[in-house]
Amino acid sequence: MIDAAQALSLILILGTALGLAWLISPYLARVYRRIPGRFDRFLDPIEKGIYRLVGVDDSHGMGWKEYFLAGLLVNLVQMGLAFLILIFQGSLPLNPQGFPGLSWDLSLNTVVSFATNTNLQHYAGESALSYLSQMTAIQFLQFTSAATGMCMGVAMVRGFVVGSKDMGNFYVDFVRTLTRILIPFCLVAALVLVALGVPQTLSGYTTVTTVEGATQSVLVGPVASLVAIMQLGTNGGGYYGANSAYPFMNPNPASNILEIGLMLLLPTALIFVFGELLGKKREVTPILIGAYGLFIIDLAIAFIPTTPLGMGIETRIGGFMSAFWTVVTTAVTTGSVNANLSAMHPLVILSAFMGMLIQATPGGKGVGLMYMIMYIVITVFIVGLMSGRTPEYLGIKITSRDVKLVMLAFLVHPIIILVPTVLAYASGAASAISVGSNSIGFTQILYEFTSSAANNGSDFLGAAANTPFFNVATAVVIFIGRYVPIGILLALGGSMIGRKRSAVSGLKTDSITFSLVLIGSILILVVLTFFPFLALGPILSYFQGNVNGFG
Repeated sequence: MIDAAQALSLILILGTALGLAWLISPYLARVYRRIPGRFDRFLDPIEKGIYRLVGVDDSHGMGWKEYFLAGLLVNLVQMGLAFLILIFQGSLPLNPQGFPGLSWDLSLNTVVSFATNTNLQHYAGESALSYLSQMTAIQFLQFTSAATGMCMGVAMVRGFVVGSKDMGNFYVDFVRTLTRILIPFCLVAALVLVALGVPQTLSGYTTVTTVEGATQSVLVGPVASLVAIMQLGTNGGGYYGANSAYPFMNPNPASNILEIGLMLLLPTALIFVFGELLGKKREVTPILIGAYGLFIIDLAIAFIPTTPLGMGIETRIGGFMSAFWTVVTTAVTTGSVNANLSAMHPLVILSAFMGMLIQATPGGKGVGLMYMIMYIVITVFIVGLMSGRTPEYLGIKITSRDVKLVMLAFLVHPIIILVPTVLAYASGAASAISVGSNSIGFTQILYEFTSSAANNGSDFLGAAANTPFFNVATAVVIFIGRYVPIGILLALGGSMIGRKRSAVSGLKTDSITFSLVLIGSILILVVLTFFPFLALGPILSYFQGNVNGFG
């Protein structure tokens, strides 16, 4: 359990993140509405130059299919470029360490993972990637994947806006997200991180002599810029294999709190943007209460144990902040870690599973909002069945096709999590990487595919999973887990355009009561779907007393 000081820390950190998210949401809404602003005279020429260069008509509106395919095409091209960089990095510049190119399967896994905002790492960056690879194949994809997620979320919301004729233009949304949100925000964050002790250099690794007379390499590089986008963009892929448990990425408690705040900022801000774009700010209520109500439940699960953590926690951060970080990073699908997951109590791991399985607490930026709207439609349908009323949301009648779409989007993840988990054991791939046959070993494999499907990226296995099976299997799961639900939910948003809307909705969705029903329906859906498998993993480990050495 947590003490009063720790509880106050939680309130202050979450309250600050919520307050900042609320403050920046009008600016984000203006960016996506293309409302003139004070930076237009500097940014408009740059953006228009980009549109001319790639042949984009910035006045062209897209339907959901065109919008989705445009985003998919851009991401695929970026994957191809990053794949070539990783394969041939040994022959490319900015490689003072002389690292060779990665294998084809590891390169495939890495580019799919980073282009989809997943950032699952089957490598240790400090011993495998050149500066060029870190700045282009890694940091570049972290910017573009974050921008893609935000664009898709906003496009879906546009389908629900009264008077919408299309879902916007992906290329315009994409460029403006980069130039007006991610790049300037990350610049500020990187400068603050440098001030807190995170390195930012291209000078190469430095060899020093220790007090015992031995030599040691100080592994530095363009770290601060990567940390900024990795946390702000809910990416999670670190410069080092140890991620934010490595002191150069997260040197002190101040940087730890800052990085937690960065993770929460944009996913929370987009909830408020939903109300701004709709022109109905009260409709933010169920999404905000639903997301943070579930988040608080996850925190409660994580802090049930009197000793919430096992061995191996970073003493400069402490057990409380390590557990808090784990809940946050899985709730917003960032996937970064500031301590070894093997050191966590099984209930902390259970909490992490819940965040990844729900994906809307508040979830990744853009995509988390899409999932919460999906859950609202499901809840509206269930309430309609129970009350005998025609289900409606925002005055729009929910049809059987809408329900089929949201249920299909929901069912994608159980399939792509559970099938490869079984295959990993049936093929012998699990035993090949020395994963035990007990509940802990099962938890590790289930977590690997859950993290992949949820585009989270945190995992137990790390570089140990650098095998052809896990590289290819997780890449497939990551790709399906990213694009299939997005495509389905964009179709849902697109189907709302031009629909007849009643002036008075039969169901009041902006009430506290509906918010509580929403939380209940989400928990029931997720628990009924995944409980048997969670029972074989972290829940069984908890009752068996496997607390220390969890892994």
